[in-house]
Amino acid sequence: MVPQTQKKFPPNIHQILIYRVCWLKAAMASATEHIFTVTVLLSVVLFSLSTEEPVPAAWPEQFHALMFMNRSGSLQKLDLWYDWPNGRNFNIIQDQLNDVVDYDLEWTNGTSFIYTLHPSDRHCKVLHVSVGILRPNWLDGATYLGQEKVDNFLCNVWEKVDFIVYYEDVLTRRPVKWIFYTGLFTSFFLMFGF
Repeated sequence: MVPQTQKKFPPNIHQILIYRVCWLKAAMASATEHIFTVTVLLSVVLFSLSTEEPVPAAWPEQFHALMFMNRSGSLQKLDLWYDWPNGRNFNIIQDQLNDVVDYDLEWTNGTSFIYTLHPSDRHCKVLHVSVGILRPNWLDGATYLGQEKVDNFLCNVWEKVDFIVYYEDVLTRRPVKWIFYTGLFTSFFLMFGF
């Protein structure tokens, strides 16, 4: 009888194959453990987030917003240019069906210049308000009132100093609406860009 020859691999190939199979098994077990750990941690984080009251987003230090404002029945379009680093807030205000455009330049020191360049109504007023422009985190310490649907947006709602109610979109955290002086001024944000 002729002895059968066994196929011989190079001396270390068996060790390499065994090592790779063991490593693959360990990696799969480790990946499964990681997926389980991540799932548990994510569940804990989501649960803790859902039980805490939301905090309003701070405004960016510079932005442009387009708003429509209802001032007790008088409608206005308002372009707001907010510039906290340079200490200014610039509003371009136009009443409904009116050609006269008012400009309101406000500074952090509380000085405001309200003027128009329209030929039929040129004027300029200087006002001094002790507050100045709003800080980016002006909503810190606001009282959370819950959630409310505003137009097509689900909003978190806060009240600040008993005369401002602020509505922020739950998904994007952008402002949707705010009410001043219990309805005397209501602003709707159409655009809020950075």
